[in-house]
Amino acid sequence: MLPTEGIVLVRDEENGEPVRMVRNLADRGAWLPVVATSADPRPGRVVEAIKNGAFDYLRLPLREDRLQKAVVRILEEAQSYILARRKITEARNRIASLSPREREVLDWLTEGRSNKMIAHELRISPRTVEIHRANMMNKLGAHHPAEAVRICIEAGLDDVRQVSAA
Repeated sequence: MLPTEGIVLVRDEENGEPVRMVRNLADRGAWLPVVATSADPRPGRVVEAIKNGAFDYLRLPLREDRLQKAVVRILEEAQSYILARRKITEARNRIASLSPREREVLDWLTEGRSNKMIAHELRISPRTVEIHRANMMNKLGAHHPAEAVRICIEAGLDDVRQVSAA
């Protein structure tokens, strides 16, 4: 079982371990702040770690006073980060639960298309679109089309079809 609180310190060597750790935790649904460390942090490595989800990057050796201040700051900021990451994961999981046709209907819905327009684009009847749309809304837990669009935004998807690659 993975821990649900704390901070993960990862030494950054040449193997990209901080990025791997962030991805490994995310794949397992654990959202702990990952802090990369290195005796010789190079700008490119720091940027790569942060862009890929590391919460911070600290220079080694860690002095007790600096580490203590960093831990307090990270724990204060981490809660909102963790909540945001959980929302993203939850939204992506909801979208991933849709059938391919329901994902198509959602994609057209996010573009502001009506049921008739979606039916025309997908070459199916408007009644079939209504059924797929109702199933999609139910799986997403959305009561209004705007909620379905919000879930797509929370998932961080420019295109709903991206979720199948995630």
